[in-house]
Amino acid sequence: MFLRHKNRRKDGKEHRYWSVVETRRVGGGRTVQRHVLYLGEINDSQRTAWCRTIEAFDEGGQRARQIALFPEDRAAPPLDCDVVHVRLSGMQLRRPRQWGACWLACRLWEQLQLDEFWAARLAASREGTRWFNVLKTLVSYRLIDPGSEWRLHRQWYEQTALGDLLGEDFGLVSKDNLYRCLDKLLAHKTELFGFLQQRWKTLFQAEFDVLLYDLTSTYFESDPPEAGKRRFGYSRDKRSDCVQVVIALVVTPDGFPLAYEVMPGNTADKTTLRDFIQRIEAQYGKVGRTWLMDRGIPTEEVLA
Repeated sequence: MFLRHKNRRKDGKEHRYWSVVETRRVGGGRTVQRHVLYLGEINDSQRTAWCRTIEAFDEGGQRARQIALFPEDRAAPPLDCDVVHVRLSGMQLRRPRQWGACWLACRLWEQLQLDEFWAARLAASREGTRWFNVLKTLVSYRLIDPGSEWRLHRQWYEQTALGDLLGEDFGLVSKDNLYRCLDKLLAHKTELFGFLQQRWKTLFQAEFDVLLYDLTSTYFESDPPEAGKRRFGYSRDKRSDCVQVVIALVVTPDGFPLAYEVMPGNTADKTTLRDFIQRIEAQYGKVGRTWLMDRGIPTEEVLA
C-alpha cells in the first residue's frame, strides 16, 4: 500500500487530495491498483502519520510495528507506541470479504496434503490457467457454502478473500474454467480415493469395516438427450416429468466417502450393489465388513 495524490484546481486555488492505494497482482504478471481509502486534503504531519500507518500494515515489510488509532477529534493518552488520528467521517467499508473460513479451508487442504497429490496431475495450461487453484477454489466453496458453479462465478468468489489467499484475480473463476476443471478430475478418481483413505487413517484414525451405501437422484429441466446418462426413471424428487441421473455413494459412519458413481437415470437400485462391493474389495482389499443400506437395494440373489 502507498499514498497517492491528485491535484485539482478549485476557485482559483490548487488542492491536493490524498488516497490510500493498494497494488494487486493479476494474471499474466500484470498489476492493478485498488483504491482503499480516500483521505481528502491532509497536511504534512498527517501525511507522515499515514505513511507510518501504512508501513505498519504493509505485508511486504520486514517487521511489524504496533500503532494506536484514535478519532481525529479525540486527544490520545500517553502511549508507548505510535498514535494515528483517523477522520472517521471519511472512512468507508468497501468490498468486505469472508476471510476466516477461506483460511481454514486452505489449512485443511494442506493437512490432507492435497498439494502433493494434485501438483503433478493438474499442470497449468498454456494460457496460464492454474487448474490447481481452480480446484482448490471449488473444494473450498463446497466446504464453506455449497452451491452451483454459476453462483460461485457470479457471487461467492468476490465476497470472499479466497482470491487474496491464492494470489489470483477474478479470471480464475470464469465459468468455463470451473466446468473444465471438473472434467479433468475424473481421470484421477480412483487414485484420489486411495490417497484420501491413507490420509484419513493417519489424521483421523478412520476405520473402514462399516460402510454405508445409498442412492439418490437429481433431475434436469431439459429435453431428453439423444445420448448420455440423463434418462427418465423413478424420481425421488417427485419429478417424473424430468430426465435424471442416479448417484450412488459409499461412506463410513463418520462421513468419509470411499466411492461414488453417476449412473443412468433409469438404473434400478437393486442392480447396483454387486458392482460396488466388487469395486470396494478391489481397491481396499477383502476384509470383514458390515454394509448398511436400504432394504430395497439388495436382492436375495446378491445376499446369497
